[in-house]
Amino acid sequence: MSNQLLTIFFPAPRWVFVAAICALCVVGCKKNGDDTSTPQKALDAIQRMIEEGRPQDLPKMVDIKARDVTFEDGVTEASAIQNVKDKMGDMLAQLWRVSKKVNSRFPAELKAEAKVGVKAAADQGFDYRSLAKRVLGDPFGFLTEQRARMEVEDLGDGTAAISIDKEPAFGGLLTMVETSDGWRMNVPVDTLRSNKYWPDSRHEWAVIASMMIGIENSLGEFEEEFDEGKIRSVREAGERVGRLVGESVVVQSIIYSMMKRDDGAAPAKK
Repeated sequence: MSNQLLTIFFPAPRWVFVAAICALCVVGCKKNGDDTSTPQKALDAIQRMIEEGRPQDLPKMVDIKARDVTFEDGVTEASAIQNVKDKMGDMLAQLWRVSKKVNSRFPAELKAEAKVGVKAAADQGFDYRSLAKRVLGDPFGFLTEQRARMEVEDLGDGTAAISIDKEPAFGGLLTMVETSDGWRMNVPVDTLRSNKYWPDSRHEWAVIASMMIGIENSLGEFEEEFDEGKIRSVREAGERVGRLVGESVVVQSIIYSMMKRDDGAAPAKK
């Protein structure tokens, strides 16, 4: 994939990455019995949620502050954000199901891939097919690696600071906040809104939701091919998932980028 396409594919790497980490790090669904009464307990629950196979619950507990606005079609920003969370939950559940099947069929190959690790693959440069192959083996491997290096400090004002290897996580952008439902990973909306790629309209949030649906559908298509025995190795699995998901996300990202260039988007109503 060319650098130009990568720019479209990931138009704002910093905020996208932080938002993704928030989505994956978040825990605390009380209906499932997770204790998130303190920042530390919330972080400690991450591994348990993963082990219990509840990835669909992760995005529900991310705190993204919505503006008190209603878009021209009557949808509030809070509802638009909730829709994105719901679609992300569905996508993560599909990813989890596919990963379990790949692990069951190719345990030896995946064990060899695990020696490299998801983080190492990302550090080596964004080869999306190679990264897809490792994500299939361990979708939350990066999160597990980071959790071992994380520390959290309750600042006493309803917020908590997260450090990785004694340094502020992602330049201080990754934090936690206390809500009425417990502690949540905090998406720094005030900071990210200054980034031109942050969703600002009803249609932009809808494209983000469509991107989650597109990834879920691509994983579903891969699962059908996998069940039919068309995938014969982890390498083939990574290449196929990389292509299916990559094509879907690139299309949606191009649409999104074009929308962000359009200054004529309808303003939201207070």
